[in-house]
Amino acid sequence: MKEQNIELFLLRQVCLKGGFCLKINSITMSGLPDRLVLLPNGKMFFAELKAPGKKPRSEQVRVHERLRKLGFDVYVIDNTARVKEILNEICTAQVSGNGD
Repeated sequence: MKEQNIELFLLRQVCLKGGFCLKINSITMSGLPDRLVLLPNGKMFFAELKAPGKKPRSEQVRVHERLRKLGFDVYVIDNTARVKEILNEICTAQVSGNGD
């Protein structure tokens, strides 16, 4: 399966859950994840899409770690089963209070 097929599957699954799956393009910073996924109830994560068995480049790993240190979730996804697993995990997690 190609990376593009996994990305399209992610797009469809996020849309079915009522979310947005935004492509990240930056001319000032390389190594950013491919997608920013925004889901109902304020849930979000970054997604790095790869062909099955492929790993992120060292520059991508560094950026992913920087994002994680800021408190963001970053997932490397190389198959459709992982897409389902991540979305299920995030969508079923309890929403924390926002201080109201």
